[in-house]
Amino acid sequence: MLSRTADNLYWVSRYVERAEFLARILDATARLATLPTAYGGKGNEWESTLLTSGAAELFHQHYDEANERNVTHFLAFSPDNPSSIRSCMERARANARAVRTALTGEMWETINSSYLELRRYNSGDMNREQFARFLEWVKTASLTFDGSAYRTMLRNDSYWFSRLGVYMERADNTARILDVKYHVLLPETEQIGGSLDYFQWSTILREVSALTAYHWVYRQSVQPWLVADLLIFNRQMPRSLASSYENIVLFLDNLARAYGRQGPSQRLSRTMMAKFENMNVKEVFQQVGLHDFISSFIVDNDRLGSAITEQYLV
Repeated sequence: MLSRTADNLYWVSRYVERAEFLARILDATARLATLPTAYGGKGNEWESTLLTSGAAELFHQHYDEANERNVTHFLAFSPDNPSSIRSCMERARANARAVRTALTGEMWETINSSYLELRRYNSGDMNREQFARFLEWVKTASLTFDGSAYRTMLRNDSYWFSRLGVYMERADNTARILDVKYHVLLPETEQIGGSLDYFQWSTILREVSALTAYHWVYRQSVQPWLVADLLIFNRQMPRSLASSYENIVLFLDNLARAYGRQGPSQRLSRTMMAKFENMNVKEVFQQVGLHDFISSFIVDNDRLGSAITEQYLV
């Protein structure tokens, strides 16, 4: 396969997954932003969303204040933000169009129709309820594309590069959503483990579709260390970091066997997978700290992305 084709397949999946992540994190922020006033605290949720998405520096080049209107427009619709939902869907469609013959008809129809539908949305015309429906539409479009790929693609290098993009982006996104709680500070009047803290952690679980799974696995009230255990180490949870890396290792190994050669990306992915096998959530909280662990993971995940690019995509 040409490296250019592999690059297009890899990035169309990453951009669709990223659009879904932004929809999820905006939905989570909207939920979290409804509580601090009632509890007598001062909210910092919209600024936390920018920090978590990695867009804070660029945002403040265009806006003076991180309020609901400015942040939602910047992360959802702004052409000045290369990672806004609109930009992600446009870039996904451009990549898909470049390799249309490598996609199935269902995949192309999903991404193309989503792109055309997106052009009908305008942030200036939306109230909160309409924006919430827009975010649900984005998540549905991503799930449809993901399902189309899983159910219709041949299990060859086209499929492996496409899925590799999904899981690389998903790992980064799960880490960033989990890190939202670090940036969203509790009011001074509210204690850790209190009702507001419980609601915030429950919102994080809900936004990665893991609240029901949490109760199935742990059968108790929401606890921070158990949320972290589910989203970092539990391989049964499809959005966990361990599950994502289990798939990344699998698809990189498939590519290595198909092309008869292993390289830095295979070695780096196995090294990162070993960390999930040799650590537990107790060590994360007591020895490293959740925020520091997540920050280190995001850097390592970016390093693996660079290795994949150098080995296969350029």
